[in-house]
Amino acid sequence: MNTVIRARNLQKSYAGQRVVDGLNLDIQRGECFGLLGPNGAGKTTTLRLLLGLIAPDGGELGLLDHAVPQDARIARLRVGVVPQFDNLDPDFTVTENLLVYGRYFGMSDAQIRARIPGLLAFANLTAKRDAKVPTLSGGMKRRLTLARALVNDPDIIFLDEPTTGLDPQARHLIWQRLRELTAQGKTLLLTTHFMEEAERLCHRLAVMDHGKLIQQGSPRELIEQNIEPQVVEVFGETSAAWAGQHAAHYAQRFETSGESVFCYVQDAQPLVAHLHTQNELRYLHRPANLEDVFLKLTGREMRE
Repeated sequence: MNTVIRARNLQKSYAGQRVVDGLNLDIQRGECFGLLGPNGAGKTTTLRLLLGLIAPDGGELGLLDHAVPQDARIARLRVGVVPQFDNLDPDFTVTENLLVYGRYFGMSDAQIRARIPGLLAFANLTAKRDAKVPTLSGGMKRRLTLARALVNDPDIIFLDEPTTGLDPQARHLIWQRLRELTAQGKTLLLTTHFMEEAERLCHRLAVMDHGKLIQQGSPRELIEQNIEPQVVEVFGETSAAWAGQHAAHYAQRFETSGESVFCYVQDAQPLVAHLHTQNELRYLHRPANLEDVFLKLTGREMRE
């Protein structure tokens, strides 16, 4: 495996505020790399820097062996982008959207038309090839946006929250398609607020906050390094009072959020046995997951 995206000491400020602060990244060919962080963490700015759409204030960037932003236009010929919000042309059909987009890469109509049947099949849109965009469901539009990003057969696909707003069925279909792309050797750079999505898809990921990279590694590595293996969530109007009396006795660490208490433990059985005697409380016992890591590293407070 070789590095296809490389950032060293990447920096970007707006109005005197550092939005990206000394970021270092190495993303390898054929992996799905996740970029996680709360709102305002610097994820979107990082993507724009990596694509050469804005210039950094400092640091070095490489995209597919090209210096960015100096040679960004050349590098982007081998890149596909799935934006956070669909920007399909509503006046065109499904096929016409793919045809027009391919022309931006200097492809001939014959080259694009040769790829369209495969792209439509990949997106499960063959039956909709002549449909206008406004007649498509949200999931269909998202799949068309993914197919459009593949029209130039890119080596790297940037995906900015690709499944936001989709129902579970559409989300799982997108996940299946993204796994197929990495199996083909494509490199994916994914931003998402769905921790399950990151845990299922990403080979490695980085957690950002306030423009800085906090930690990176595989989902399993981050969970094992940061969180006790078992979590017991305790719910109820009296959960805070219960936590004040009992949580420290049973849990290695606990957090209170509203009417919920999150107990992080090595062995959950003593706590679960105790909670069986607390009729006014409800609880959920589960293994630790990536969302626990995310909240521990970035906090539980709301971000606007």
